[in-house]
Amino acid sequence: MLTSVDPDVIRALGDPLRLRIVNLLARETLCTTHLVEETGARQTNLSNHMKVLREAGIVETEPCGRYTYYRLRPEVLAGLSEQFAALAASARGAGEKKRACP
Repeated sequence: MLTSVDPDVIRALGDPLRLRIVNLLARETLCTTHLVEETGARQTNLSNHMKVLREAGIVETEPCGRYTYYRLRPEVLAGLSEQFAALAASARGAGEKKRACP
């Protein structure tokens, strides 16, 4: 069931800018500068969003000189996908079930 999903992951992906960042990182590993250019967000705003994504376990960092590179942790997204698929399968079967009113 979906209740085993870390609520921080759901909350992190619920923000449009963070979802855009995840989509960008799905294509390539990017540094903060690239993400600022791609999103148009201010560096401080972007850093706050990246902190949320890091704390939720969705992205990991790689220091490279004075830059920080970000990459997705695909296993986190795959696990979320599997849990949503299980929820959808359960919902398909629920259409046949109806609890009687008292």
